[in-house]
Amino acid sequence: MNKLRTKTEVLSALQQLADPAKTLFKENKYGIKTSDSLGIYQKDLKALAKQIGKNDQLALDLFHTGLYEARLLVPLLFKPRSITSDLIDQWIACFDTWEICDSFCMSFIGQSQYCYDKIFEYVTKESEFQKRAGFVMMVGHHFGHKNARNEDFQKFFPLIKIGSEDERNFVKKAVNWALRTIGKRNRDLNQLALKTAHEILQMDSKTAQWIAKDAIKELESPKVNIQDYPRSIYRPK
Repeated sequence: MNKLRTKTEVLSALQQLADPAKTLFKENKYGIKTSDSLGIYQKDLKALAKQIGKNDQLALDLFHTGLYEARLLVPLLFKPRSITSDLIDQWIACFDTWEICDSFCMSFIGQSQYCYDKIFEYVTKESEFQKRAGFVMMVGHHFGHKNARNEDFQKFFPLIKIGSEDERNFVKKAVNWALRTIGKRNRDLNQLALKTAHEILQMDSKTAQWIAKDAIKELESPKVNIQDYPRSIYRPK
């Protein structure tokens, strides 16, 4: 399999994978509405990324094309250790779907040293997908920083309570996701997340009550998988 090394080669490969029917399907089924989309599924982008390999400059060049799927390749090609604070801001400013938001924020930006501080900045944004980014980065901080202290996550609960009154679909789902993820990190955070969820349940907001009920249902379930991070505390040798 030949490596794809230039922007021209990658764009040509993307055009070969293009399928307008997939763009329409993603819009109708998943609410992914965007301009400049070719209609390519994530699994095909991941296969293409393997042909390219890690390449920071190429990733940046692809992002600046403005092409939707070219931007979705960035988290697959750019090295997390090369991320800068300014790049995060440039990327998030362009988010226009939950798909691109989550692709960047959950595991990619979530691995970076800037993730924690950016959370507090972005949960206050007005724009739907920029605000969603703040809550998805909470999820990313969990997955990207297994040794993070409980105190870090405890500081997210007041932000989650405030965010739980945002009625916009892609914000409320991210708030719910963050609360459930933190509540499964370890047994202590589980109890604190449940406490927060019960407080949210008392709020005079249908959105907040939906977030709380869904989180409580999962976090109180006998089948819930409570993890043990950081393992130095919850799984000591």
